[in-house]
Amino acid sequence: MHSPKTLKNLHARLLEWYQSFGRLDLPWRNLPTQSHTPNPKLTHIQRSYGVYVSEIMLQQTQVNVVLEHFYFPFLERFPTLKDLAQSSEDTLLHIWQGLGYYTRARNMHQTAQICLHHHNGTLPSSVAELTKLKGIGEYTAGAIACFGFGKCESFVDGNIARVLSRLFALSAPTATQLKDKAHLILNHTNPFDHNQALLDLGATLCTPQSPSCLLCPLSYCCQGKHSPHLYPLPKKRESIPLELHLGFVIQDGKISLVQSQEKLYFGLYNPIRLESTHLQNYRYLGSFKHSYTKYKITAKIYQLPVSYNTQARFFTQQEIQHLPLSNLCKKALQFL
Repeated sequence: MHSPKTLKNLHARLLEWYQSFGRLDLPWRNLPTQSHTPNPKLTHIQRSYGVYVSEIMLQQTQVNVVLEHFYFPFLERFPTLKDLAQSSEDTLLHIWQGLGYYTRARNMHQTAQICLHHHNGTLPSSVAELTKLKGIGEYTAGAIACFGFGKCESFVDGNIARVLSRLFALSAPTATQLKDKAHLILNHTNPFDHNQALLDLGATLCTPQSPSCLLCPLSYCCQGKHSPHLYPLPKKRESIPLELHLGFVIQDGKISLVQSQEKLYFGLYNPIRLESTHLQNYRYLGSFKHSYTKYKITAKIYQLPVSYNTQARFFTQQEIQHLPLSNLCKKALQFL
């Protein structure tokens, strides 16, 4: 697969498939290009920001969820990186509700502020500078550089890693091996469509379970197609059980909430965390199951007496609707 002729054939087959079956209608793939505006610099500013928002949202969230519920409302509220930088963190977290992994939102806020003060209010265009920003790793930096600024960059996410692992029959590839393979097959003439095609191939055909090898444009040269389940070998993800005791004080029609300082829910409003002692003194309301990152949570909800000593703030039901709440808190509030 090292000869120019072989690579040219691979590029042609991949791009032909992408033009017919790729997800060409995704909005972050149809941002302004130089053909749409007389100002190429403005084009890159608009495009890179739209790509940046989509890539951060897609890090831990499915495409359909981002597309249907979050991408457009976010850009409507924060149409530019400057708007994002000048917003409050509470406003951002409120818009982010439901996406989870709130560290992403806080990193975006910090990155926007850094860019406002050190990069003239825009994202830098090089991978080296992008990776210096909060929450932007090598993949995200490569995607922004390629899709946002038109740079010829290769990069690897989970989907591309799976395609490369099967294409080269790598059962336990290192990050360096995957980066080398991605660079090896990079289409320098059309890196934008090439990388989008690899992403789509991994998302639609070269899936973790039951890949559609017969429909794959690269099956003719895929070294792992006869045993795709071996490439790469699956890694076991163990969940951590966690039991939480959560309480509310209701006083004068208002409900107590605490703005979390813990890493798990930093900046979000939650019920009062209770120790497992003295629970018998509180009114038990019920329990529910909840998953968050690697944790499998069992949450038990209590109503606390008005005399309970708390540093929590009190809010009306209407005020609560405008607070950045964790999904855990939303579920707990349903018991009141």
